[in-house]
Amino acid sequence: MLFDTIAAISTPKGEGGIGIIRISGDKSFEILSKIFNMKNPNKDLGFYKFNYGFVHDNGKIIDEVMTVRMKAPKTYTCEDIVEINCHGGNLITEKVLELVLKNGARHAEQGEFTKRAFMNGRIDLSQAEAVMDLIQGKTEKSISLSMDQLRGDLKEKINKFKKALLDVTAHVNVVLDYPEEGIDDPLPENLRENLEKVYKEANILIESYDKGKKIKEGIKTVIVGKPNVGKSTLLNSLLKEERAIVTHIPGTTRDIIEEIINIKGIPLVLVDTAGIRKTEDIVENIGVEKSKQFIEKADLILLVLDASKELEKEDIEVIEKIKKNNKKTIVLLNKIDLERKIDLSNYDLENILEISAKDNIGIDEMEEKIYSYIVEEDVENTSEKLIITNIRHKTALEKTKEAVNNIFETIDNGMPMDLISVDLKEALDALSEITGEISSEDILDHVFGNFCVGK
Repeated sequence: MLFDTIAAISTPKGEGGIGIIRISGDKSFEILSKIFNMKNPNKDLGFYKFNYGFVHDNGKIIDEVMTVRMKAPKTYTCEDIVEINCHGGNLITEKVLELVLKNGARHAEQGEFTKRAFMNGRIDLSQAEAVMDLIQGKTEKSISLSMDQLRGDLKEKINKFKKALLDVTAHVNVVLDYPEEGIDDPLPENLRENLEKVYKEANILIESYDKGKKIKEGIKTVIVGKPNVGKSTLLNSLLKEERAIVTHIPGTTRDIIEEIINIKGIPLVLVDTAGIRKTEDIVENIGVEKSKQFIEKADLILLVLDASKELEKEDIEVIEKIKKNNKKTIVLLNKIDLERKIDLSNYDLENILEISAKDNIGIDEMEEKIYSYIVEEDVENTSEKLIITNIRHKTALEKTKEAVNNIFETIDNGMPMDLISVDLKEALDALSEITGEISSEDILDHVFGNFCVGK
């Protein structure tokens, strides 16, 4: 291999039962032999099995550990790998890592283990990105999508697209290079059908991005309303814990509180905002301004109104601001456990639900409404079809779709065949960007720079 030997702590920092130091490269086994003594010195270390013993520094025992050796190319990086399982804890794992580095390894950069797996051909770039998505997955659905991509479903689809395009390329090259053969049809029916299929299926993937983004990143949901209508109580009810301070004093929430909940596999990024009103309190006023900014960024707004009171000027101002921003909104008439006094007959409001956040009345119905309203189509069967979640993939597919469309226009308008070759190359290059066969160093740095050091 052209790479040196790298090492890093692969488990999260902090106290825990086990800490893992990972070493990858051609010196991995040599480094292990310098710092590890087996409990039974006559036993063969072997491969792909744990061995019990002690990590030492020139005979001084550092920790009691389990180690495993994995031989290239049947490893995560396709290089020789050693993993040392020591006791968890910041100090002990750092001491073992320092010992590894002192004996010939270099500290790994962010994502360098996965980058080596990509560079050595074990995974393509889309699969490498799926590793990060899997680590950051917020719900079972997002993890399922990441596993589909890590398994190679997207790679397989892209390869099918490329095969169809290469078949067309071969035909076009024959037409251009051997005009004496007298091939008049620039694109036979079967090849045109292949291109149409690529265009259609690329478009389906492009359209799946919005849904995939919701599943992966969550729906930014902002709880708004005037002070003391029950916004923080609603947040606590959804989280099923006392996350926000609740009092009878208006203006208790002065800053933004953000939490994530899971509604039927869709992460909901809940934002509890300061009550919107005019105030002389400097700190509260900053919170109010933040609330207004979050309304503009929201995917969904939960407008909370106090059903036990008549609409006030502050309520109306909030309603008008939301309508001005034209955001998807669900109106929640809170405090229905009290006598109802609110009258909305003069306001054109839709998606109204009655709840009592304090008594947990109507919360389940609200969650169902949020799910059905924000997700325009059924996402229950996402495992049955491929969904993309990465903007880089969407952009590349859009380039492919545009290039294929240009091919059709070139043929239909009787333009020179040379133009088809140009568009075919653009389409193939765009697809190769997804899998990483064509990637700039900037793209690779961006992808692997988001990883933790030990991955």
